[in-house]
Amino acid sequence: MPMLPQSPRPLHEALFHYAASFDALAVLSSFNQPGQQPEPGVIRNFLGTRIKPDVYPSVLTAMTGMIEGPPNPGNWHADIAEWAAALRAVDLAQGTFRILELGCGWGCWMTNMGVAARSRGLKVELIGIEGEQSHLANARDTLQLNGFSEAQFRLVHGVAAPKPGVAIFPRTTGAAEWGGEARFFPDKKTLAAARKSKEVQVLDCHTIADLSGDRPIDLLHIDIQGAEAAFVEGNMEHISRHVRRVLIGTHSRAIEGQLCKWFLSHGWQMEMERPAIVTISNGMPVVHIDGVQMWANVPHA
Repeated sequence: MPMLPQSPRPLHEALFHYAASFDALAVLSSFNQPGQQPEPGVIRNFLGTRIKPDVYPSVLTAMTGMIEGPPNPGNWHADIAEWAAALRAVDLAQGTFRILELGCGWGCWMTNMGVAARSRGLKVELIGIEGEQSHLANARDTLQLNGFSEAQFRLVHGVAAPKPGVAIFPRTTGAAEWGGEARFFPDKKTLAAARKSKEVQVLDCHTIADLSGDRPIDLLHIDIQGAEAAFVEGNMEHISRHVRRVLIGTHSRAIEGQLCKWFLSHGWQMEMERPAIVTISNGMPVVHIDGVQMWANVPHA
């Protein structure tokens, strides 16, 4: 998720420059829940999702009690492109909506899409994996705050990876910290040092097959801090077999190119694209806001 910072106006306006194969604004409008009433202690968004300020205090404390409208072009954590793409997967689901969120943080997309699916009368199965335990605690609280039972969601403490094994992941202070990057498949010496360190943790790696139980996935949401291309390539057989749509937060223009080449060569179709928004620092492109890509698995979409 982009976690939109304060930015100069031209960068904010760049969020309008998405390309979609469907009417993104119409999808957003169809899920908007007007007439909501403010609720003490929480923020409510246009879907009706309840969010406590604890998940991101520096931004959300000042918003407590607000009802946040649809993104125009973005809100505090995502933009038109990402919201509309995710909701399209809900719009096209039948019977049961199943989402797998990699790098789920506070349960953002699994909760929001669960709320949207429930509003359409769909059953839900919400699966998330996250390396930071404080985020997982927030995810559980957020899901329960929005009326989801333990039978409807599964949270995994670990990292998504192209194959089984272990990875080294940062330990945080428990504050709202984001962007932790995993170091996959370390050698024995590095792994031994990590197990003794108070700065990092050693976590199990999980593939699509582990997390989905080989059940069909309506939406695979990937936001794993630069490891997205490697994950897709390593899991492509299972993704193509079981996943209807993949929505990816991209962390570089190079990764965006890799993903395009990989999905197109496997017969998938792009439904949404908004490139990463960069600034230039010392002659180098620096990602200011993550990009968005959504791909449809043509035989299963």
